[in-house]
Amino acid sequence: MNVVRPLLSLASPQGRSGRLSVLVLHRVLPGPDPLYPEAIDAARFRQMCEWLRSLFTVLPLDVAVQHLHSGSLPERALAITFDDGYADNCEVAMPILRSLGMPATVFVTTGFLNGGCMWNDIVVESFRRTRQDQIMLDDLLPAPGLQTLLLTTPTLRRAALEGVIGAVKYLPAADRLDTVNRIARRLGVTLPNDLMMSSAQVLALRQGGLQVGAHTVTHPILTTLPLDEARQEMQQSKTFLEQLLDERVGLFAYPNGKPGQDFDTRCVTLAKEVGFDAAVTTAPGAASSQTDLYQLPRFTPWDRQRWRFGLRMVRNLWASRGPLPA
Repeated sequence: MNVVRPLLSLASPQGRSGRLSVLVLHRVLPGPDPLYPEAIDAARFRQMCEWLRSLFTVLPLDVAVQHLHSGSLPERALAITFDDGYADNCEVAMPILRSLGMPATVFVTTGFLNGGCMWNDIVVESFRRTRQDQIMLDDLLPAPGLQTLLLTTPTLRRAALEGVIGAVKYLPAADRLDTVNRIARRLGVTLPNDLMMSSAQVLALRQGGLQVGAHTVTHPILTTLPLDEARQEMQQSKTFLEQLLDERVGLFAYPNGKPGQDFDTRCVTLAKEVGFDAAVTTAPGAASSQTDLYQLPRFTPWDRQRWRFGLRMVRNLWASRGPLPA
């Protein structure tokens, strides 16, 4: 591991030649999840944060963006972000971050606060909680391989729900929501009302020292919306959070975040017009002083060994600079 810090410093020096790494996370679970054994839980998140603290200069995202814009990044600059606004960001992640003195930014989808459930979580929790050992979906999802799904093991449930998510992801929002709710009813489950934060938890998050950014109201695929609807999604989420927190909100995350597929140049223009200072994507890489502040890349290594984790971060940095040095 001794070699990793020098490599990171070489790939991400201070000043105008610096690179900003931004990590993207979603949930930090209290403990291991049989359905998603690779998911980050509290113990693994603490371990990851300890690695990050030893390898990087961890900055609040807004401060990092200011340094990036002015060409004054410290070496090995990094920011941590979370998308969507899950309650465990406040309940599990924030205490760990505070104990280590590390900043982070949470991008909140405001329409699901206070008891809401995102469409993908409706699918996940339906397949997680059902007592049925199979489901027939031939009348709901004509996609090949999804007519009859076996649910007798966690592996089969995982495969089934991922097939459903892939089949409905790019449906019109109303059709998608109707379909996943019908699947939930067919599976006979009661959906949770505490997956996402409450307004009080968002406020507690901010009072606890973490930053809050906007992530639209309903987490739509912005490229599928008319211009006025896309603008409303951005503006209303920003306004809601500013009124809740009694402060300006200058950071935005594009839902899903794939350039050209989930957002486009029209959306970038809207983010500027609505009044954000910067916006993040899910395109891998690291930002340089030449990067558009409204299309900042993000990346997260999932390696469980410290040296692999560090080297993957090095590779991500060098991928944005060109070939690795000989």
